[in-house]
Amino acid sequence: MSFLSNTSSAATTSSASTGKELINDITINNGPEDSISDLSFSTKHDLLAVASWDKKVRIYEIDPNSGNNQGRAIFEHEAPVFSARWSTDGTKVVSGGADKQVKIFDLQTQQSQQIGIHEAPVKAVRYVECGPSNTQAVASGSWDKTLKYWDMRSPQPIATIQLPERVYAMDSSQKLLVIGCAEKHITVIDLNNPQQIFKNSQSPLKWQTRTIACYPQGNGFAIGSIEGRCGIQYVNDSEQTKFGFAFKCHRIGGTTTSSALRSSASTTSQAYPVNSISFHPTYGTFSTAGSDGTFSFWDKDARQKLKAFPNLNCTVSATAFNATGSIFAYAMSYDWSQGYMANRPDYPHIVKLHATKDEEIKQKKKR
Repeated sequence: MSFLSNTSSAATTSSASTGKELINDITINNGPEDSISDLSFSTKHDLLAVASWDKKVRIYEIDPNSGNNQGRAIFEHEAPVFSARWSTDGTKVVSGGADKQVKIFDLQTQQSQQIGIHEAPVKAVRYVECGPSNTQAVASGSWDKTLKYWDMRSPQPIATIQLPERVYAMDSSQKLLVIGCAEKHITVIDLNNPQQIFKNSQSPLKWQTRTIACYPQGNGFAIGSIEGRCGIQYVNDSEQTKFGFAFKCHRIGGTTTSSALRSSASTTSQAYPVNSISFHPTYGTFSTAGSDGTFSFWDKDARQKLKAFPNLNCTVSATAFNATGSIFAYAMSYDWSQGYMANRPDYPHIVKLHATKDEEIKQKKKR
């Protein structure tokens, strides 16, 4: 049976989990040896980059029909890797980590080189296209409270932007770059004018920012925090007034409604960090994954939960959709939300591939 049609023909009309949705999911072979910090698919090929605390970035080739996979390449940092992302043309992977380095790996030559350095660990990297001419650069955000742009030809940054605090999360789409910093600072940059801060604001959520993901259209972003809450944000103030909201997710106990994203229920529940948000490349719907061991699919425009999945009994640390949205990758590994004390020798470090179905991830027709 094809990996991409691994379920019964009956469409699920409910967002609730049956417990059987993940039994056919494929495990990535020869996975990392420590916690998984980032997952990223190439936009050109079914290649997956996996960044890990074991100081390595692994690149896997995946057959989209069968889910069969094999390692294509591996390169190393001198300390845990926090972020690994693909170049626009799918030929290179950029990475950053606790060794303060920004590296680039060329898939064809199988060589990596350092292209940048910070004064503190690098939390996030993105390949961006700047200005009207779409000049390609690597953007890196660090705990040294700076954002730096690099090209591959010079050891000095093209530009450095001072940020209000340490970088905890960052993402980009189209000409939008959004940085989530400590103390709930949010910095928005218009990549048409990459050396200027477009807007500084405060997170709409009560607690520390954990993850940020930009909408595919580049007009806004979703933000996840440590208290099991997600904020839907727009760059344009009038759009924000009209469409912006926040909702609870990744909580255990209390009353929740599966039919809609509600922000009002007040029953006591245990909140867990939202570790990862990923947008479907064509439908614009999105996933959230958390320390409670679950991930769910959502439709922000209908304010609706599309699908809940079974608890994995370990934290979900990173997620990614492939270029067509037919594969959803998720990492089962420790997310450090409970400090080093909660890490165990038997904690899994596994990347799984889930074949998405339209009834799980596509917007529901309006009744």
